[in-house]
Amino acid sequence: MANLRSLTKHFICACQLLLLLQAKVFCSQYKVGDLDAWGIPTSANPQVYARWSKNHSFKLGDSLLFLYPPSQDSVIQVTEQSYNSCNLKDPILYMNNGNSLFNITKPGEYFFTSGEPGHCEKKQKLYIAVLSGNGSAAVAPSYGPSALPDTASSPSYTTVFGNIPQPPSSSPSLGFPLFVTAVIASATWGIINAMI
Repeated sequence: MANLRSLTKHFICACQLLLLLQAKVFCSQYKVGDLDAWGIPTSANPQVYARWSKNHSFKLGDSLLFLYPPSQDSVIQVTEQSYNSCNLKDPILYMNNGNSLFNITKPGEYFFTSGEPGHCEKKQKLYIAVLSGNGSAAVAPSYGPSALPDTASSPSYTTVFGNIPQPPSSSPSLGFPLFVTAVIASATWGIINAMI
């Protein structure tokens, strides 16, 4: 009976550890636009950032990676009004190191644009909506990603900064195998402890 209690205790500890790990495992880092760099969209694909954000679901703990030559560009977080009017004055956040990481720490709507004059007017801007704590999505404004038509094909870009990681799937692929591994490890540990 003592062995069963010990095994149950180990199983419960393994499950608790699994829950903690899964919270960390499912946070993602997104390379903005899945392009070589944060820059002015081409005339062939002027809505690249709007389409990109439409095809991703962002959540708390995720982060956005903006890559760009620091001598030529920057990223600013702005208000919705500044985003709509391309007003670069008084940004909420200014990043200019060429490898800018924005961590999503609370739900809501986020608006970004280039900090360089004239770039915002050329559609170098990004809007994202982050799920709230209860799982509901923030409402996208009519000018945001939901206003874009769906397109079956997207352009291909060469990569200057290295390989582009595959975007995370919408269904967690690590959850089940990780759980099975934790159960097997816990059971094995319990059996070994019982034998000793």
